[in-house]
Amino acid sequence: MSKTPTIKPFANESEAVTIGEMSIENHTDRVSVFGELDLTRDKAGLRNARALRSILDSVVRELEADKDLPNQVPPVEPEGSDTVDNPFS
Repeated sequence: MSKTPTIKPFANESEAVTIGEMSIENHTDRVSVFGELDLTRDKAGLRNARALRSILDSVVRELEADKDLPNQVPPVEPEGSDTVDNPFS
């Protein structure tokens, strides 16, 4: 039996887990989810659904425990989004 992937939400900038083709990355101000995950009607689908539920449950518990949550954190700036002068103009 494989171990269910876990993270401690909002604890650091280095944890990441993968479930199927889905990556879940931990950050101090957000948990980012990328990719796709098929929850198939079989034992593998059940295992993936439980892993996803476990991670989401821990995120919800952490958010509910924080009595000083801001209304919204600033959006993430995409990498390489610095504006550069057009060298051809």
